[in-house]
Amino acid sequence: MDTAPEGVDPNVPNVARMYDYYLDGKDNFAADRAAAEQILKVFPNTKEAARSNRAFLQRAVRHVVDSGVRQIVDLGAGLPTQGNTHEIAPEARVVYVDYDPVVCVHGRALLARAADVDFLQADIREVDVLLDKLGDLVDLSRPVAFLMLAILHFIPDEQADPIVAGLREASVPGSHLVISHAIDARPDTTPQAMRVYNQATAALSLRTDKEILRFFDGYELAAPGLVFPQDWRPTEPSALTNGTDVGYVGVGRRP
Repeated sequence: MDTAPEGVDPNVPNVARMYDYYLDGKDNFAADRAAAEQILKVFPNTKEAARSNRAFLQRAVRHVVDSGVRQIVDLGAGLPTQGNTHEIAPEARVVYVDYDPVVCVHGRALLARAADVDFLQADIREVDVLLDKLGDLVDLSRPVAFLMLAILHFIPDEQADPIVAGLREASVPGSHLVISHAIDARPDTTPQAMRVYNQATAALSLRTDKEILRFFDGYELAAPGLVFPQDWRPTEPSALTNGTDVGYVGVGRRP
């Protein structure tokens, strides 16, 4: 990416563009790459973890579709890359949501060309406003899957809990919640990573497995439960091994 859209400061590292860099994408600026490289010095497995998280998304999407869900809302969708949600579930109505203007410009250009796909610019921290906007794009009286991949660990508890509660209350039986969430994998070096993200567009709010599990209150957790990404119904070997994992994932169904 050479030039920034109006209103975007390319000198401030952006977590979506840093994630794009981890996935070997091209939609990032020098500041994003520099910040991402600092993270890689602390957590060398970050690129593999990002790919593992992406692979989990694809398996989870197929699971919710196979469970009968035909509406998917991908919250904090990030920059388009290979294996996007609507490509995995072409039979479903897919709405991508992000608050970042760069993400939205790229998303609308590259994703919203497909039938039954929309890209909504909205801040999930304003959950009531978000749900109001979504009401024009999906039928909330029918089951919907809310995807929250690598997003809740950028939101503090006082905001994260009401967001998840609002989505749960808006969901009818048969709806799903899909989460991936970073953990404090290396307490000795995590403070260095925290400092990097504190200088970016979103600071980290890492949680334990029990703290992540509480987001699934009111849902039935699908087997195998809350696990490392590569352990959730794997279809091929992972480059990650136990001890190098940086987060947990899970899929819940509203009974």
